[in-house]
Amino acid sequence: MKEKIRNEDVEKSLRKSLKTEGYTMSKPKKHGETGVDILAKKNGEVFHIEVIGYSFSPSKRARDFYEVFFRAISRLNDNAIHLIIALPEQFKRGLSQRIKQHEVGWKRIGNAFPELEIWFVDIKNNTYKKMRWRERLER
Repeated sequence: MKEKIRNEDVEKSLRKSLKTEGYTMSKPKKHGETGVDILAKKNGEVFHIEVIGYSFSPSKRARDFYEVFFRAISRLNDNAIHLIIALPEQFKRGLSQRIKQHEVGWKRIGNAFPELEIWFVDIKNNTYKKMRWRERLER
């Protein structure tokens, strides 16, 4: 069966994990509110986190990813140093192929936005793994 994961589920799971790690966070936004999804702070560092879920439809997943990318980089207007795209770990499937397919563009985005990170959220275990945008290319 195909998986669908709501944005809210990803955010809730990530918030649990961040709280366990000692982050302080902004309150969850109410429906219709704008702004960063999670503003997390720890050890004097501030993380602007934008969250998306996982859709059945590959084309919807792609649109969601493009949208969250632009929401994340828009936080540069807020002088953000850590731009985070938080998404379900299911997005890892095929990521290597997508990076290879768009290798030149992927590298340029990483160079243009060194503060950009992707966090893969495991909603079942309330954990996440960090990846700098450029990290996968350097391995």
